[in-house]
Amino acid sequence: MKIGKLKKVELRKLWKGEATDFTPWLAAEENIESLSQAIGIELEVISEEKSVGPFRADILCKSTIDDTYVLVENQLERTDHNHLGQLMTYAAGLEAVTIIWIAKKFTEEHRAALDWLNRITDEDIRFFGFEVEAYQIGDSVPAPMFQMVSKPNDWTKAINSSKRHSQLTEAKSKNLAYWTAMREYFESTDTNIKSQKPSPQHWTNYAIGKSNFHMAATHSVRDNFIRVEFLIDGNDAIENFEKLRESNESDSYEKIDSALIWDELEGRKVCWAYIQKYAEIDDKSDWPNQFQWILERLEKMDAFFRPKVKAL
Repeated sequence: MKIGKLKKVELRKLWKGEATDFTPWLAAEENIESLSQAIGIELEVISEEKSVGPFRADILCKSTIDDTYVLVENQLERTDHNHLGQLMTYAAGLEAVTIIWIAKKFTEEHRAALDWLNRITDEDIRFFGFEVEAYQIGDSVPAPMFQMVSKPNDWTKAINSSKRHSQLTEAKSKNLAYWTAMREYFESTDTNIKSQKPSPQHWTNYAIGKSNFHMAATHSVRDNFIRVEFLIDGNDAIENFEKLRESNESDSYEKIDSALIWDELEGRKVCWAYIQKYAEIDDKSDWPNQFQWILERLEKMDAFFRPKVKAL
């Protein structure tokens, strides 16, 4: 069998300019999706060359799971102090909680700077560093590759988080234990549903590919139920809800669950469709059954609504 050799391609042969070529390429849906998979956060591009005072940030995204801002700053050369300063200025001006710095090569000083920022900031603030390279085999089409060189230190942040969690009420401690166990259950399966970091709330959110739309799992210790939800918010929530309901309600009972309830929630800026069932949250021996029920409906809801949401 003949085996080819990887040949490194100079980045400037693929993209002559950062703003004119590389940024538009990265902002394309199929390419930002690759970056999403690399960091484990679904990203939706909001704008390119976003103005921040007299400066322009390369790409501004939103995390579709919680609508927080994600800032992406690009370099086709080695990292430098100017871009590090710009990164911090843009992050502050845009109130971004996830910051991604992409460059041809990271110096040890700038890699250490991102590692330090990850150590000292709150667990909700995240800094990522990626080196970008491109390769081809023979005369094949060049293929870009992203290599992560800096990421949040989950262990350190978990320790900082545990200090706050030690002061939680009994109810919040139960919530945290439940979602932590459910995340571990999900990770033991081959599901594509990605869980966010467990929190002490009575709900946890899941991305569905677009901002102002998401899924959620909810439980109640007091009322003994678990619930899976598809939610729409934002200024166009009612209009989008009506569009989806008009063309998909009858089909949703077959594809998701016959007990699905569509509710406009009159007077509020959020609409939803949900499924709920009785469950004793305090019965830990039943948790695997509850997690399985939640996962199955999240998967069906994701498969049903995701393409429809993106088409709106």
